[in-house]
Amino acid sequence: MQAPRYPAHIVVLSSLFPSQLQPGAGLFIRERMFRVGQRLPLSVVAPSPWFPLQGLLRRFKPHFRPGAPRYEKQSGVDVWFPRFLSIPGVLKGLDGWLMAIGAYATLRRLQREGRLDIIDAHFAYPDGYAASLLGNWLQVPVTITLRGTETRHLEDARLAPLLLKALQRATRVFSVSESLKKLVVARGAAPAKIEVVGNGVDTVRFSPRDRVTARASLGLSPSAPVLISVGGLVSRKGFHRVIEILPQLRRDFPGLVYLVVGGPSAEGDNRAELETQVAGLGLQDCVHFLGPRSPDALADILSAADVFVLATSNEGWANVFLEAMACGLPVVTTDVGGNREVVRDASLGVVVPFGDAQLLAGALAAALGRNWDRAAIRRYAEENSWGERVERLCGHFQGLVRGPSEARPNG
Repeated sequence: MQAPRYPAHIVVLSSLFPSQLQPGAGLFIRERMFRVGQRLPLSVVAPSPWFPLQGLLRRFKPHFRPGAPRYEKQSGVDVWFPRFLSIPGVLKGLDGWLMAIGAYATLRRLQREGRLDIIDAHFAYPDGYAASLLGNWLQVPVTITLRGTETRHLEDARLAPLLLKALQRATRVFSVSESLKKLVVARGAAPAKIEVVGNGVDTVRFSPRDRVTARASLGLSPSAPVLISVGGLVSRKGFHRVIEILPQLRRDFPGLVYLVVGGPSAEGDNRAELETQVAGLGLQDCVHFLGPRSPDALADILSAADVFVLATSNEGWANVFLEAMACGLPVVTTDVGGNREVVRDASLGVVVPFGDAQLLAGALAAALGRNWDRAAIRRYAEENSWGERVERLCGHFQGLVRGPSEARPNG
């Protein structure tokens, strides 16, 4: 094998990545890796699941697999979206193999062009498993980032062995939270191979805006108590858990408003169910569905709120917590995944046990009634900006290609 080139050429492999057809998909991956791409050459291969009848299914489920273009140039970075066969709901144990086969031609071409030294995958399965195969086929090192889906996949007897095999083959594993690292180590992953590198926040894009102006743009009263949640409209994010306790909160906080920011995601779209729940509770004047918003527009909306809440059932490292904190908002969330690692003390918010509606209501009431040190919350976000994290990632990537012996994948 030829000696690797400098600097290290990275190919990001992730089936969740933004495109013109899915602008909100995988923004947290692009945010992280495009910052790496400012220091090291970067390309993206984002395999898109496909099967022959999915166009027919979209007639009944309009948001099902909207697809992707074949290629886009995003902020100067080449992004390819090769298709791979994936039948919904069945044969999930083959997704890793099929993704690798679908992506192989693109990665092989990049390798011939001198643009592939490292495959950097996001999510251990199927993406990480596919990357581990591609790394062996192309004889390049592989890195995998654990992002939260591992919790669910390790509970699946079909997928858990494949996920753990991917981690065994990987040259280096990054985890966005300590909790995810502990989870896979408990199942046999090598701890020495795994480093926790949390996500950061862009404190220039996300900063406090004028509250009165922000509220006026949304038609909100300057004095109204305002809660906000941001995320894909899927059950996991827990919008319904907040909606169900709003009647109780409104007894103590008349005029309370709940802003819901988000739209369909790769996991689905339950907006219709949420709207039915809101109507059933008579909360049409309280809950405002704002739809998906761009990152550049989100800071204005966050600045209109008093408290950020996410009653989620699973998270790896929720970037949106730091984005809210960068705008001066305290966070109320559930004690799952890496949430307690982000909301690490009581000066930043409240973490409650998952599934306890009364404790969630109590935490939100206390948060709405408390005089928070919003400047201190903002300073904490500033301490978690991207600089140090990107520096560490780039150091690892460059270190993987310093010699032929180090460039070969393990396992």
